[in-house]
Amino acid sequence: MNQPNAFSTAIELIVSGNPALGAIVMLSLQVTLSAVLIASLIGLPAGAALALGRFRGRSALIVISNALMGLPPVVAGLVVYLALSRSGPLGFLGLLFTPGAMIVAQTILILPIVISLTRQTVEDLWAEYAEQLRSLGSSRLRAIPTLLWDGRFSLITALLAGFGRASAEVGAVLIVGGNIAGYTRTMTTAIALETSKGDLALALGLGIVLIAITLLLNTGAFVAGRLAQRAAG
Repeated sequence: MNQPNAFSTAIELIVSGNPALGAIVMLSLQVTLSAVLIASLIGLPAGAALALGRFRGRSALIVISNALMGLPPVVAGLVVYLALSRSGPLGFLGLLFTPGAMIVAQTILILPIVISLTRQTVEDLWAEYAEQLRSLGSSRLRAIPTLLWDGRFSLITALLAGFGRASAEVGAVLIVGGNIAGYTRTMTTAIALETSKGDLALALGLGIVLIAITLLLNTGAFVAGRLAQRAAG
């Protein structure tokens, strides 16, 4: 199929609500959004505690979290594979080659991003509002909820960065999910597979949807931030 025909066919697949395309998109969103939710529940408080806490090994943890932001996806996938394989310590869970394993792998990739960006945001806010918060009797740790709320729009950007990292990932989910049709096939793994098979229409359709989802989320975050700035002004 030549490229112009592939593009027009891809648009038809999207507009007509092709079941195969829809199933892949829904699974991708389920896996990625679940990973973002888990990473945010762990990473936001952990990043804030790392920003305001004073304890031995803090500097080492900051260096490690920053370094893991560039963790190669295939390495994360390999670690999860070894942990969830039958001979691994978590093999009894039976998660390998399931959406659950892909969620675990993507969470590992997102978590360092959320922790590092949250730490930087909270540190900057504490430097700005420390005097005011102390005058109100708030300690460093008690100030965490206030600072997280005050920096919520910056933190949304951190979560979007995590979403982008996970949604564009191929290696880790391919290793731990197996790219099983109708069960663990995501948009990125399907794009890679269909391109290699020469089915450019489905690959293009999934690519268009992936870009549209990313643009929609970023536009929503941008608009929300602008509205908040106007309300504060």
